[in-house]
Amino acid sequence: MGERQIPHTPSSLWRDLPIESFPPLEEDISTDVTVVGSGIAGITAAYRLVQSGFRVTIVEAGRVLEGTTGYTTAKLSAQHGLIYQQLQKTIGEEKAKLYYQANMAALQAIEKNIEVHQMDCDFSYQDAIVFGETEKAEKLIEKEAEVYEKLGIDGKMTSDIDLPFPVTGAIQMHHQAQFHPVKYLLSLMDYLRENQVSIYEDTRAVDIEKGDKPKIITAEGQTITSNYVVVATHFPFKDFDGLYFSRLHVERSYSVAFKIEQPVPEGMYLNVEEPKRSIRKARGTNGESLLLVGGEGHTSGQSEDTWQHYNNLADFTNEYYTIQDIPYRWSSQDMSTLDLVPYIGYITSNNPNIYVATGFAKWGMTQGTIAADVIHDLITERKNPFEELFSPSRFHKSAGLKSFTKENADVAKEFVKGKLPTKGKKNLRDLNFDEGAIVKVDGKRAGAYKDNSGKVSLVDTTCTHMGCDLAWNNSERSWDCPCHGSRFTVEGNVIEGPATRPLEKLSNDNKK
Repeated sequence: MGERQIPHTPSSLWRDLPIESFPPLEEDISTDVTVVGSGIAGITAAYRLVQSGFRVTIVEAGRVLEGTTGYTTAKLSAQHGLIYQQLQKTIGEEKAKLYYQANMAALQAIEKNIEVHQMDCDFSYQDAIVFGETEKAEKLIEKEAEVYEKLGIDGKMTSDIDLPFPVTGAIQMHHQAQFHPVKYLLSLMDYLRENQVSIYEDTRAVDIEKGDKPKIITAEGQTITSNYVVVATHFPFKDFDGLYFSRLHVERSYSVAFKIEQPVPEGMYLNVEEPKRSIRKARGTNGESLLLVGGEGHTSGQSEDTWQHYNNLADFTNEYYTIQDIPYRWSSQDMSTLDLVPYIGYITSNNPNIYVATGFAKWGMTQGTIAADVIHDLITERKNPFEELFSPSRFHKSAGLKSFTKENADVAKEFVKGKLPTKGKKNLRDLNFDEGAIVKVDGKRAGAYKDNSGKVSLVDTTCTHMGCDLAWNNSERSWDCPCHGSRFTVEGNVIEGPATRPLEKLSNDNKK
């Protein structure tokens, strides 16, 4: 199955509905709490704080719900692969159990919000199932089942698999769910607007002046002064020496929605082996059943042909189902921490009025929800049972040092590699329409993109975060950083952080 059958332009199923626009911030303002970021963590944090009587302002660098929340697989689950046997080793039995309880508490909070606000957001209960196709995977699954029993997790080994290929073993977690994340969050945003929450789009926060009343500074120079700041920007744009860039791994993964002839299987499936395959049912815009297949994860900026990942998902699906149509395809970016437990809480121990929520891996729907609860309780000085578990200042020797060393060795390798002479640089005149590539201009490396009208955009491909050299992402048409995951448009504007400054634009006058 080839690239032609997959939509040329990325489009998320979740964002295929009207989403209101909001104006940019154009003046200096003050508020009780500033929330930076409008994904599930930011919007839910604002919702919880408004309920407690705070004046809240939300600022978003791009459009609301445009980040990872709008490009998720939208599972509401505490089953995150075979994570519990790993957590038992690295953070201990009690905290592994807390991790399960936190994610289940988030699922229950979402259920309650849906009921209170009578939301129509395609919520449905589904069992979550991790399956394997090898003897090695089967043994790992059996070990995970033992840990489930020890931790009191509601799940067990199962042979009830609604998949068209044989598996060697599977473990099921009961009473999990899925939903339409954008429909859900638009309902919460209706509540926020009714309670005078100001929301500003196209307002990129680039700095924070700390103090008793921290001050957000935007790219256009406006300021927002508040008592508290919540940084819910996926990758923290400011970390006050928390060194988040050195203890977060950034991975890009892919999703494709298929209309198939066969009945779409019930349940939410994830395999043990690589490459990853996430399989679940979803409801399309017109109410039709769609098969969502995701996976193909890789370190951001470290894939030479991102189109191939979509093709691989299509080939896999075509092997077992009859594909009628492919209406959507999208990709997302996820941050993982050193021990796979999110960082939620004080951004650093000496900044008790600035909070961070990051490192949700691929499980942001529940982890972003629990982040809102933890941060709300820190601000309102209530005891939260999960505060210590998620504390960003924690460090677990058993997992932390090894992961820290590996992650930063990879960053160093990519930094050095980008500075070496690169073979195969294209000449500008050889660029095809709708193609981007590294080129040489006046003897120097540059990034060029030629659009369908023949216009060439030329940028310096040095990332404005820490100087790594960017790579071309041919399926999303962006310049991606292989070190810390910053992404830029073909014109050099920031799509995703931690970078806050655009790329330098270069002149086309002497293109050769």
